[in-house]
Amino acid sequence: MTNLILVESPTKARTLTKFLGGKYDIQASLGHIRDLPKGEFGVDIEHDFAPKYIIPTDKKKIISALKQKVKDAKKIILATDPDREGEAIAHHLYEVLKKDAKKDAKFSRIVFHEITPKAISQALEHPKEIDINLVWAQTARRVLDRIVGYKLSPLLWKKIKRKLSAGRVQSITLRLIVERENEIGKFSGKQFHRVFVIAIKKGDKTPIEFELVKINGEPVEKTQVLKLYDGEYKYAQTQLSNLDAEKIKTELETKLFVITDISQKETKRSASPPLTTSSMQQEASRRLNFPSRKTMSVAQRLYEEGFITYHRTDSLSLSSDFISEARNFIEKEYGKKFLSSAPKVFKTKSKLAQEAHEAIRPTNVFQKDDEISLRLGRDFARLYSLIYKRAVATQMSDAIFLSTKVEAEIENNKKYLFGANGNTLKFPGFLKVWLYEEKEQMLPTLILNEKLNLLEIRLSEHITNPPPRYNEASLIGSLEKHGIGRPSTYAPIISTITARFYVEKQEGRFVPTTIGTAVSNFLVKNFSDIDDIPFTATMEDEFDNIALGKLEWVGMIRKFYKPFEEDLKKAEGTEKIALAQEKTGKICPLDGGDIVVRHGKFGKFYACNNFPKCTYKESIIEDSGVLCPKDGAKVIVKKTRTGRPFFGCQNYPNCTFAVWTKEQLMKETGAKEEKNETQTSNITNN
Repeated sequence: MTNLILVESPTKARTLTKFLGGKYDIQASLGHIRDLPKGEFGVDIEHDFAPKYIIPTDKKKIISALKQKVKDAKKIILATDPDREGEAIAHHLYEVLKKDAKKDAKFSRIVFHEITPKAISQALEHPKEIDINLVWAQTARRVLDRIVGYKLSPLLWKKIKRKLSAGRVQSITLRLIVERENEIGKFSGKQFHRVFVIAIKKGDKTPIEFELVKINGEPVEKTQVLKLYDGEYKYAQTQLSNLDAEKIKTELETKLFVITDISQKETKRSASPPLTTSSMQQEASRRLNFPSRKTMSVAQRLYEEGFITYHRTDSLSLSSDFISEARNFIEKEYGKKFLSSAPKVFKTKSKLAQEAHEAIRPTNVFQKDDEISLRLGRDFARLYSLIYKRAVATQMSDAIFLSTKVEAEIENNKKYLFGANGNTLKFPGFLKVWLYEEKEQMLPTLILNEKLNLLEIRLSEHITNPPPRYNEASLIGSLEKHGIGRPSTYAPIISTITARFYVEKQEGRFVPTTIGTAVSNFLVKNFSDIDDIPFTATMEDEFDNIALGKLEWVGMIRKFYKPFEEDLKKAEGTEKIALAQEKTGKICPLDGGDIVVRHGKFGKFYACNNFPKCTYKESIIEDSGVLCPKDGAKVIVKKTRTGRPFFGCQNYPNCTFAVWTKEQLMKETGAKEEKNETQTSNITNN
């Protein structure tokens, strides 16, 4: 008779085996062992929306093997992940395997948030039953998503184009991107100017940059607020025209500059909270240039190998054991002055907060990333380092800055007031661990009423920028802010709308395609209640209430289904949408038709509009405008097999130069992006 432990993945099984030795037989289910069928609806509307679960063909072999294992087991311990998906997998394993178990065999559920000897031992000492409320919450999500996807997708085929799909969270995510593109299109950029003065004190070599901030006591710059679908967009602009700037420049020439006010104050900056699923994806996107799908995949492996705590979490809390270990480590490694005065505890504010998890943190504060890099690879070490530094930094002292603000006027002329700001890091505190980028200028020691010589007057021309398109980090931030979906689902959602060619990336930001815009507009027009932020967020709240046992899942689905069914009937009566073809102005060399942009498995390409009668097609080569630093050929925009864009040499495979981002391209090639034109006037005061 054996004691059997069931987990999801072979990696997790190997890690547990390493800790538990031969005491237990540890087997992996390879994820979900039951699911809704792919070829049919799979939900019985007439009988309380009962899901018709099946065992997929590719899981039958593993189920047969597990049934044999169960026959000889005294204890069957379900050790799947500590969330709703994990609880559902445990439930399905129990339902499928219980008939093959011995009558006296005992099924139990254990939960742990990190794969360490201590956590596993504690979990085995405190087994429990499956939390059926968590299972119902996962069931409700699965059924609701199947209803929306299965009913809407065929409608899109009829009304727009074949092989389209819709999803509850997928559709509102697409709408965010389409709405932002509409807002960008409506934005009217306005030209404005700024006036800068470069001055220097006598005997000093450090120039100081001042900007004109007031004229006759009135601020030059004003902040504008634009209401967006996603919230607000704030941007600043001066009221200065080109004529105004030129006039000011003339008045300033050959004048001395006088310091009229100096103020200094110490400011403190505290460490950010530890990472959650959402913030991990955002930080990895910003700092590591990881797509969300890659971040989640790398984090999954780090968790299963026992290096980090469970990575699907909305919690900001840290265990008392980790806090104690981290504080001891900080004091020993950096000294007592780098330790916060008291242990720091963060409260979870997210409306998405699920069951009692910790934030993402290292399981061992002494585990550095060197070993991980050697064992798993550089990318695993980079994400681990991000998680490690963010968690350890939470228990460190504040960083202290000395902020200096200087005001200056033209000698004997109080009409124009100029300002300069400086920031000096006095004590790094948590920045000793966390990355810090110095952005503000360092100011020399200045004295009130001191006179400065003007070196240069610089006029810069600007145009107000529209709200920016979403990148992965800002899109994930918006989804979390509004309570849309689960952070663990953000990666597949983004992958789906990209794979369907509803959106594409331009310089790392999402742009809706013609098809994506058509799909979103159709759904907004015909399913406005569903394809909206409040509705989608409310659904998440209801899933949470089901998980807490406060709401019955069948009633929740029934409440949704009736109005949805009515909207479906109305939408069936609408006219088919004619998709506008994206013409290029080129003529097909085979039959004289128009060359248009089409979408294929690996992205966009040119083709004749008379397809399928004419099969002419050609690749789209997007020139970056930069030459390869290795062989001088053009650097063009390419895509990986998964659709991720990058910059590579046109002469591949003879030349293998490639980088991911425009910033890397500029750095590698020494090229410069276009900037605002500036006018300068050199001044010498004797």
